[in-house]
Amino acid sequence: MSDDDGRPWRTMTSVEGLPLLGGHALFRLPLRTERGLLLEIEYPEGVSSPEHFHDHDSFIYLLSGHLAGTVNGQECELLPGQTLLHPRGAPHTVAALRTSRWLEFKAPPTLPIG
Repeated sequence: MSDDDGRPWRTMTSVEGLPLLGGHALFRLPLRTERGLLLEIEYPEGVSSPEHFHDHDSFIYLLSGHLAGTVNGQECELLPGQTLLHPRGAPHTVAALRTSRWLEFKAPPTLPIG
């Protein structure tokens, strides 16, 4: 799968070594620098991440769909155009209530594995 710009989509089956729940996701890497990276991520409806944390900050900007999740035990929902911060070390989850696509900036840069 690729869009007109030719950046290929890759399959993501886990996050921080933990398997995604309800299926797999897709991601691609539009931009990477020494200090951060920008990912485009798509979760099909029903896919979610188990609770996990990162050693980096992640900023999410929802392009389409509807996400729900938790950050430090606080429940939250995102609609298109809204943003969310997953601070470094904060336990969090992400669940696609509808097929959802977002941009995620990570600093320092860390790629999803699998």
